[in-house]
Amino acid sequence: MKFGYWMPIFGGWLRNVEDEQMPTDWSYVKQLAQRSEAWGYDLTLIAELYLNDIKGTEAPSLEAWSTAAALAAVTEQLEIMVAVRPTFHNPALLAKQAANIDLIAPGRLSLNVVSSWWRDEATKYGLHFEQHDDRYARTREWLDVVTNVWKQDHFSYQGKYYQVADNVLQPKPAKAPFLYAGGESEAAKDLISTQCDGYVMHGDSPEQIGARIADMRRRREQKGLPPMKFGVAGYSIVRNTEQEVQQELDRITNVKSSAAGYDNYQQWLAGTQLEQQVSLHDYSVSNRGLRTGLTGTPAQLQDRIGEFERVGVDFFLLQASPQLEEMERFSESVIQVLA
Repeated sequence: MKFGYWMPIFGGWLRNVEDEQMPTDWSYVKQLAQRSEAWGYDLTLIAELYLNDIKGTEAPSLEAWSTAAALAAVTEQLEIMVAVRPTFHNPALLAKQAANIDLIAPGRLSLNVVSSWWRDEATKYGLHFEQHDDRYARTREWLDVVTNVWKQDHFSYQGKYYQVADNVLQPKPAKAPFLYAGGESEAAKDLISTQCDGYVMHGDSPEQIGARIADMRRRREQKGLPPMKFGVAGYSIVRNTEQEVQQELDRITNVKSSAAGYDNYQQWLAGTQLEQQVSLHDYSVSNRGLRTGLTGTPAQLQDRIGEFERVGVDFFLLQASPQLEEMERFSESVIQVLA
């Protein structure tokens, strides 16, 4: 089992806690990335949003691609999984950027391909917002262009959304970045099982995650493609007693529906197609992280991780608050014990 984490480029993950003691600045993310390598973490996911979905649209957030390039230069082992949304990036230009970062950190860059959901963000940045299935149709073409210009020069492409004529991309990446994506709609699962290497999921129980993994494995086998990697998001709380765990849960889920971080709740629901309804309680913590159940004593978490490993999970993408302190605690209580 590998352990990754979401880089806190939004200043935290809790919609009801205004200040999580996680500054939205370069010094904090640099410190976290460098320490995480010593603590035994394998990868970090850098989300891509130009507005702050967690703390409200007026709050600061770091830009994903410049942050990824900077982190590539100051880390040695960490896989840098950077989110990318096709509606925001010309595919050939993005492929060039990614190749350059991969040469800074050879073989350590991966992409998490996200078909956008936030209408207001797109319009505020002057972009056309497409409907759900149209976004996935665009993503198919986008991936065709990106993966081919990494492989060959003098590549041409004529699609509905993108046209490339005699492209030359040099230097090529040291290694073609691994492609992850997530989504629960039929359009998403068909795309991911066809064109991506890994499937990342919002938090849920081992039973539900196991069912999704089994479904994606069937799809890959039917298409004659090699096995995928599977990851799941989770919000972690590790304490010595169950009473301490419950106190922390009460603190982070004290839902205040009028808080700035909840403004986008209905828009997020409208922009996605989920297998099950998300409650406001779920939404209080990013990415349905509490549903994974990584809250408890060290022994309880170790057992829970074993349940996910048995259904086919390869890695976790963790969130915690405040992140430096909680990631170190999780490392000492769980990662180092399981190593």
